[in-house]
Order: sequence, then structure tokens, then C-alpha cells
Amino acid sequence: MNVFGLTRALVDIESITENESDVGVFLYDHIGKIAAQTGGCVERMPVEGNRFNVLACWGTPAVTLSTHMDTVPPFFPSSEDAEFIRGRGSCDAKGIIASMTAAAEKLLGDGVKNFGLLFVVGEERNSAGAVAAARMPRGSRYLVNGEPTENKLAVASKGTLRLEVVAHGRMAHSAYPELGESAIEKLLDVLEAMRRIPLPEDPLLGRCSVNIGTITGGRAPNVIPDLAKAEILVRLVGDPAAVRDAFTAAAGGRVELNEVLLIPAMRFVNVDGLPTTVVSFTTDIPMFEGSWGEPLLLGPGSIHVAHTSEERIAKKDLADAVEIYATVVKKLLAAA
Repeated sequence: MNVFGLTRALVDIESITENESDVGVFLYDHIGKIAAQTGGCVERMPVEGNRFNVLACWGTPAVTLSTHMDTVPPFFPSSEDAEFIRGRGSCDAKGIIASMTAAAEKLLGDGVKNFGLLFVVGEERNSAGAVAAARMPRGSRYLVNGEPTENKLAVASKGTLRLEVVAHGRMAHSAYPELGESAIEKLLDVLEAMRRIPLPEDPLLGRCSVNIGTITGGRAPNVIPDLAKAEILVRLVGDPAAVRDAFTAAAGGRVELNEVLLIPAMRFVNVDGLPTTVVSFTTDIPMFEGSWGEPLLLGPGSIHVAHTSEERIAKKDLADAVEIYATVVKKLLAAA
């Protein structure tokens, strides 16, 4: 199966986060056949329930190519034309899985060993697969993580601070608001203060940004609301302590402020001869905690169409990625 056929086969298996078992079985069988013919080994790395990572090794892996099997909803199947393959996960990150697998076959054809493939679950929600893999290292010195970077080597990525804001009030009949306390009004006041926080900048990563992603609350139009919540995601460019302190000060004790997730901004290994970029999204890399080696970030496709109804990947990018991944592995093995 070539890189285009494998991409479509993977896209056509629905694997929204927590439902990765079918695509995991497919990859375990597909890569298992390659390993059986080339002296490698493949295993299911347990995560939780019926969810597992897929790990394949040829020798002791000094370099590991890795990305994720899960996708965001909603699922839609693959299609293609002369230029693109479309479908959920085509660029984030099933096309990357296909190009990494094809690169492995190319490397094996060139007699290269001592590398691995690691495909994980859960990246789109809580990085459960990367957390599990961090507990089971195999001695890898370099981890090439695949995300859509337009085949440019990312030298840095922003981090993430996810916060939950919870406001409490007191219910009352809306005809007598003085008898209640509106949780929604309290929440809106706090969110307005948070929107006015001056945000730090970094010469490489640019400006920190904030997104108020969800707001929920209230019971009925004629009831003073006793509970309201909001979820906030901050894209970090440096030390999160100052940002965290600023949001705590804006809350001013008026609401609960809960830290849900913290992923720091990252700097990555560079490889001479490759074009570079900087990205604003976060990855599984911090969750590996260095247990699979020094990180690199590189993959075909554009993040601008990931998570959209127009998700697609150019066939040329897939083909180029096979060569790029193979070249990177060879260079890293020489440096290991």
C-alpha cells in the first residue's frame, strides 16, 4: 500500500478520541506485516481500557518517529482528486502516520536500522497515549513528533494554559432581583477583567493570546442564575507563572479559578538544511517528558485546515514527507 492508499485507509477508520481501537488494530496488523518481513517487532502498548499505542522497532531505536491516531469530531470519510486527499484526520495526523510508515519502509530498503515508529492515542484531548509511553521508554535519543508544519522543522511552539472559571450566585425570581445574586453577571465582570490583562510577548513566538472558548449557566430567563462557568485557553509564549498570577488577580476572589491543563512553551532540536517555522499549537511532546529523547516537530499538511470541514493534505506534501523523514532519521542516527 503506497502512502496515498494508506492515508485514505486510515482516514476511513473513524478514530475520534477514545475510539482509537479500530485504527490501532489496523496499524498493528499493517506494520506487523512489514516488521515480520524486515526483522522488526511490533507491540500494543496499553493505555486504558481497550485503547493502546502501537510501537514498532527495528533494533534499539535511537530515533523514533511518532504522531497520534485520534482525531477531533465529526468524522467524515476520505476522498481525493489529482492534488489532495480529504477527510477527517487527513492532515492531523493520519497522512503523517502514512508518510512515517512509508519512510520506515524506505529506510529498511536502504539497510537502516535502530529506529522506531510510535503511534499514540488521545493527543486531541489529554495526551493519554504520550503519558503512558513516557512510563515505558525504549532508549530513544531523538523523538520526531509529527504535526502539520508544512514540512518545515518547527523550532518552537507555544504552550497552553487551560482554565475553568466558576461563578456562584443565589437563585431568585427575576421580578425581585434584589433577593438573588446573579452568577452570570459575576462571571461576565470577571471575564471582562481577564480580557483586559496585558499579555507577554516573546521575540520568537510572538504574543500570548487568550480564547474564551465556552460559557454556560443559568436555569431560565425568569430565574436569577445561581451558577455560571467559562472555559479559557491561553496560548503561552514563556513562563506561565506571571500569566497565572494575572488571571488570579483578575478573578479577585469573586469566582473559583481552576487550572485544568498546563503545557509549557517548547524549543526543539534543529537539523541543518531544513526550512524552519514557529507554531502556535501545542503537541504531545511535553507529555513525553524527555523519556523518548530530544524532541523535533515536523510534518506535512497545514494546521490551518486541521479541525475544519475542509481538512485535506496535498499528495505532493505526503510524498515529500516520506523523503524528509527518511533523511532526518539518517542524520539523527549519525549524530546519536
